[in-house]
Amino acid sequence: MTSPPVPSLDPDLAARLKRNADGLVPAIAQQHDTGEVLMLGWMDDEALARTLATGRATYWSRSRQEYWVKGETSGHRQHVVEVRLDCDGDTLLLKVDQEGPACHTGSRTCFDDGLVEQA
Repeated sequence: MTSPPVPSLDPDLAARLKRNADGLVPAIAQQHDTGEVLMLGWMDDEALARTLATGRATYWSRSRQEYWVKGETSGHRQHVVEVRLDCDGDTLLLKVDQEGPACHTGSRTCFDDGLVEQA
């Protein structure tokens, strides 16, 4: 059985991306209808191309050194509504429809327990 072809990133979009030394761009996932910030993941060109082709958020795991589709094992999927690139080209914003919690801890967002200071 052969694997499906890996989608390629549009060259014009690829030219706009500013990647870190590892070839990655931070990708912020935000709930599309409420604006709630859910998590931050990392994408390279292939992860972004897979995301755009499938409509499912696909990230590069820096710890496991492999691609992962959000929710593939947990069922907590991210259905991508739109993808935006910031003005500098160095950060992606994924507006998603999140099924269940976004955080691996089981919290709705990875930022639930991280209050540093309140103004």
